[in-house]
Amino acid sequence: MFLPKRIVEERLLKILAEDIGQGDVTSALISPNGMQVEATVIAREPGVAAGIEEIRTLMESLGIEVTQTMADGHRFAKNQSIMKISGDARVILSSERTVLNIISRMSGIATRTTLIIEKLRRKKLETKVACTRKTAPGLLYFDKKAVVLGGGDTHRLHLDDMILIKDNHIKIAGGVKQAIQRAKKGGSFSKKIEVEVTDSQDALTAASMGVDLIMFDNFPAKTIASAVKKIREGRFPGVLLEASGGITSENVLAFASTGVDAVSLGELTSNVRGLNVSLEITSFDKKHSR
Repeated sequence: MFLPKRIVEERLLKILAEDIGQGDVTSALISPNGMQVEATVIAREPGVAAGIEEIRTLMESLGIEVTQTMADGHRFAKNQSIMKISGDARVILSSERTVLNIISRMSGIATRTTLIIEKLRRKKLETKVACTRKTAPGLLYFDKKAVVLGGGDTHRLHLDDMILIKDNHIKIAGGVKQAIQRAKKGGSFSKKIEVEVTDSQDALTAASMGVDLIMFDNFPAKTIASAVKKIREGRFPGVLLEASGGITSENVLAFASTGVDAVSLGELTSNVRGLNVSLEITSFDKKHSR
């Protein structure tokens, strides 16, 4: 995923401004004006690095020098250094929590994504692992990028990415057939059409009408396997099949084993467990501290 540096910088500065408010009164009182320090961001548990590029962008925009970083997507061990920075003490202390929040959350998402993918690969399953749009408000880009860094798929980033016909669309249209007809008639040729189905017959109807993707929503794994078999036997070329709803890191193997092309898990971005990281001042001008 890529956004121009300026746009990422603006988003991060908004997050930082929300935390700082009218100013970091503690750092202003305790840290002498102009004091220069060096600091290290340290992983307190193993994981997969994410958010490093974003924090480099933020720090450099604040005049802080980033002297060493771990690359995004790389694994780190417990107590390993992730990033080293140097510059004005007040700036570093004021941005500490924002730095840690971004790295902790993104690395947590990347780590969980990687672990799930590795779980499938050990069983020789090539099923894609995707996230959903269940992201924290304002953090969609960062959450989705973290999934990619963990080896997963973003699925839709925004509502304009594709035509995804869900249960309420089908209800309004009067049925799955009518909803697909409307999408095909008015939609751009450049937009793929995915249909969320809740029973096997609707899945077969969607496949026969030439949609690009079919999402089995909240199906038991055994029912999905049966529906997948019928669709494959029907020889509907090009249609991709996705399982979604109620899938977790604990039961993902059962769903990935049904023959679908992808599984999507809301828990990747909606139930995030951030990794434990800390920022430690490693050196400072002692003369200046007096």
